[in-house]
Amino acid sequence: MQQLTIIMLKISKRQQQIFDFIQKNGISSNSQIIANLAEKEEKISRYTVIRELEKLLSEGVIIKKGKGRNIAYALPANASLLKFIDPEIYFKVSSDERKISKDEFNFEIFEEFQENLFSVEEILQLEKKNKTHQKRIAMLSPILLKKELERLSIDFSWKSSKIEGNTYDLLETEQLIKNQQQARGHSQKEATMILNNKDALKYILEQKSEFKKLTLAKIENAHALVVNELGVQKNIRKRLVGITGTRFRPLDNEFQIREALEKVIEIVNNKKIHPLSKALATVLLISYIQPFEDGNKRTARILGNAILLANGYCPLSYRSVDDLEYKKATLLFYEQNSAYYFKKLFKEQFEFAVENYF
Repeated sequence: MQQLTIIMLKISKRQQQIFDFIQKNGISSNSQIIANLAEKEEKISRYTVIRELEKLLSEGVIIKKGKGRNIAYALPANASLLKFIDPEIYFKVSSDERKISKDEFNFEIFEEFQENLFSVEEILQLEKKNKTHQKRIAMLSPILLKKELERLSIDFSWKSSKIEGNTYDLLETEQLIKNQQQARGHSQKEATMILNNKDALKYILEQKSEFKKLTLAKIENAHALVVNELGVQKNIRKRLVGITGTRFRPLDNEFQIREALEKVIEIVNNKKIHPLSKALATVLLISYIQPFEDGNKRTARILGNAILLANGYCPLSYRSVDDLEYKKATLLFYEQNSAYYFKKLFKEQFEFAVENYF
């Protein structure tokens, strides 16, 4: 098994030791973990070990097996996909000098997405928050519901554009969407990008049930809405595209791109995979495949939200995500096939959405 190291922002030395032992030993009980720590002259109580394990479980880097006295801990099947690389350290090295694990598209990555990206504990936590959110929606009057949907639309249309370099601010975006008033000093293209994001979000809100199952046509339709009147070819690209800030090279021919998209569709339509994992996988993989000549990440965010809505989950506005950290998380997946940091941001944005909308 490939040696993995987790480098989390707030991980303790003891938590790293526990992780390393589980990785080496395989399925491990509390008593085995305590005995291993004792060999390192660690005087530690069972309660403390459980607390440390709960931290690792909440981070999704280990999973729990069994019940009662038979509880044990192991690494998830897709542990290599969820390895964490400290972005602050990683991006201190220039793109030309960074050691890239995968500078070309990795078709093997799809197998790792056949497992849930969220642990059972994470899913229970997020579902609890989503149920509270759904109860709030049920209590809203039609007028208040419309206002909240408009607020979500403004926030999403602004931020999904801003991540891609659009210079409209939030208030200017509100004026554009509410009053069709374009801001001075901005191009028509920027206004169109924002309005396209709004129209695409409106479409998936009105057609929720359509995205319980994903098809290639639905991916292309979402992209067509995102790039409408922007002079972008709407079909699957037939030539290589470059990505700023990385040496990673996406697929360069239409046939392999179609094959990769079919792999994404297979993941989304797999009933064994949790909807939150499907949405996260869609955002990451559509961005990774780069199936179109432009508008890929905007399309990815729309499709991720479509899958959430189709399954009764709150869509993300991405309003509070840091643009640079979002880009770093995406590049970490391109270059190292590590989804951990992007998953962390996605989870934070889902929690932000259920707590701040409706």
